[in-house]
Amino acid sequence: MYIVILAGGSGTRFWPLSRKKQPKQLMSVFGGRSMLQRTVDRVLPLRPKRILVVTNVEQAAETAAQLAFVRGVPLEIIEEPVGRNTAPAIALAAAVIARHDPHGLMAVLPADHFIIDEEGFRSTLLQAAEPARNGYLVTLGITPDRPETGYGYIEADTDFRGSGPYPVKRFVEKPSLEKAMEFLAAGRFFWNSGMFLWQCSTILEELATHMPDLFAAMDKLVFSDDIWELADLKPQIASVYGEIAGQSIDYGVMEKADRVEVVPADFGWSDVGSWSALPGLIPGDADANVALNDTPLVAVDAGECLVHGNGKLVALVGV
Repeated sequence: MYIVILAGGSGTRFWPLSRKKQPKQLMSVFGGRSMLQRTVDRVLPLRPKRILVVTNVEQAAETAAQLAFVRGVPLEIIEEPVGRNTAPAIALAAAVIARHDPHGLMAVLPADHFIIDEEGFRSTLLQAAEPARNGYLVTLGITPDRPETGYGYIEADTDFRGSGPYPVKRFVEKPSLEKAMEFLAAGRFFWNSGMFLWQCSTILEELATHMPDLFAAMDKLVFSDDIWELADLKPQIASVYGEIAGQSIDYGVMEKADRVEVVPADFGWSDVGSWSALPGLIPGDADANVALNDTPLVAVDAGECLVHGNGKLVALVGV
């Protein structure tokens, strides 16, 4: 299995701490290791054939520095000259892997998600490998525990498949609260995690069908004899990215393809989309104050505050 990590965040969600050159995935949101490092740590026990991290050219140096700890698994950093959403990043990684291993399994993971049960995550990914080997585009669908309006949903055909994987009936955009409550009650809807598994040949076939311009652009790449010497591709990648449009893999392929299945997942997941997501992920004090990165906190008549002290003692009074 090859692991492709999408790490090209723009640094807007956790402003003012995050910046264009220091986006969320490169930050230590929960203390200790950054979210990118945690993502890589999470997959190392799977002993992947290779890890490919697709990032922005402005973040490549810091990405490489943060991942210098990786040993025993080859790791490549692919630099995008400009962000073009997820479909081009995935297409580029698939083209690189397929040049070496056309039918290799390719897991696509965001770099900035939070997962509590990491062993459960790995088990679910291995479960998804079977339908992926059989030619399906597989997505991990998070079992919802509340009527969340901030996530997209996946409707599955759950009638005849036991515990899954299930054929996907449709993808649904972020719903109203009323619709989200209906989805939760129906029991056949899952949150769209943005995590995928497929064979390189499968995703390239679907790209050729549904995004022919993108496929054609990536098909122009000419590899040297040492195909993992990715620095040789930089001028070609810059040229390709100058002619392609930005598009998400959901819009471009997943919503149009016929061979899509969803594997239910329940391993304590969040996309950590904003500061407001953290109180549900980090234990707070008796008054629901959450201190990030082990910030020393004294709170008097204060509650429901999110505190980042940058290593210094913080006192809250009447906040």
